[in-house]
Amino acid sequence: MVLPPERGAAPRSCTDLQTMSVRPYRDIGRRRSRQVMVGAIAVGGDAPITVQSMTNTPTTDVAATVAQVRALEAAGADIVRISCPDQDSALALREIVRAVRVPIVADIHYHYRRAIEAAQSGAACLRINPGNIGAKERVREVIQAARDHGCSMRIGVNAGSLERALLEKYGEPCPEALVESALAHARVLEDNGFFAFKISVKASDVFLAVAAYQQLAGLCEYPLHIGITEAGGRRSGTVKSAIGIGALLWAGIGDTIRVSLAADPVEEVKAGYEILKSLGLRRRGVTIISCPSCARQGFDVITTVRVLEERLQHITTPLTLSVIGCVVNGPGEARETDIGVTGGGAGHHMVYRFGAPDHKISSAELVDHLVGLVEARAAELERAAAAA
Repeated sequence: MVLPPERGAAPRSCTDLQTMSVRPYRDIGRRRSRQVMVGAIAVGGDAPITVQSMTNTPTTDVAATVAQVRALEAAGADIVRISCPDQDSALALREIVRAVRVPIVADIHYHYRRAIEAAQSGAACLRINPGNIGAKERVREVIQAARDHGCSMRIGVNAGSLERALLEKYGEPCPEALVESALAHARVLEDNGFFAFKISVKASDVFLAVAAYQQLAGLCEYPLHIGITEAGGRRSGTVKSAIGIGALLWAGIGDTIRVSLAADPVEEVKAGYEILKSLGLRRRGVTIISCPSCARQGFDVITTVRVLEERLQHITTPLTLSVIGCVVNGPGEARETDIGVTGGGAGHHMVYRFGAPDHKISSAELVDHLVGLVEARAAELERAAAAA
């Protein structure tokens, strides 16, 4: 980062800036962490940052829960969490796990028996706070069940459910309280020789959550599950999550993410991938680069992009598409994308392939034509990957 000159000092010239040693602006150095397994999915270490969501159907409604998990799988979820508030839910997990491909995290609160039952039912991970499930012997039973059934764990600290002693000590939820809670729970597992766990310290306040994760990141090497909890509805929650999660990821903090929205859980997965894609940390599907449109546009950019987003949802192969309404920025953006279109005159627009002008297309044919080009390019990339 280039800092402004001190007061009274002469401003730096362009030549001065050219000779400075500047860190590459796309360089995100990820925090070093241990790696744990959630089923077949690696979290932490050099593994890709994973995207999670959580079902909101009654767990005992096996058919509805399986349908929602499968929808999340189709959207690209790497891991799905399911709440197990009672024995029937923990036992229903067995049938759900058998019917889906993605690893399942059992969300457990307070009752140690639910954790044991979930492990026996095939959960790949237990979301639990060891200090909240009773006597040391009960903790040991849960740990033994996790070992016996190949479960990892997540210590999930939340600003809305901090221990009373910590609230009395600090007066309110604060980064120090969240971190102290997390490390206390971690010590319970460590004292029992169990280290296959990740940690989260979530809050609905962006500043609180980010500060807590920053502190925790410097105090342990466990993988971190990051997110802004109870972020809000689809639009407001996505923005809020993008700011908080994005700030952490940009600083190299975070090994798995969940965008918590009061919306269809599939929207959480989509938002999670968009955050990762925007930072170049992971790519899935079509990335559309589009202008906001103005009086120069040669076609209806907003409608075109909306329809393209809907019709290209089935593409999972990473590729880029630029949709620009005029020639001011269109050719420059098209040079950097797999496929591009720039608005032209008289209802005819230039289509670019591999960064170069290729042919023209009319407004009436534009959407169908672009969909066809994207599908063909995706198929080509898939064949190349299969042959490699």
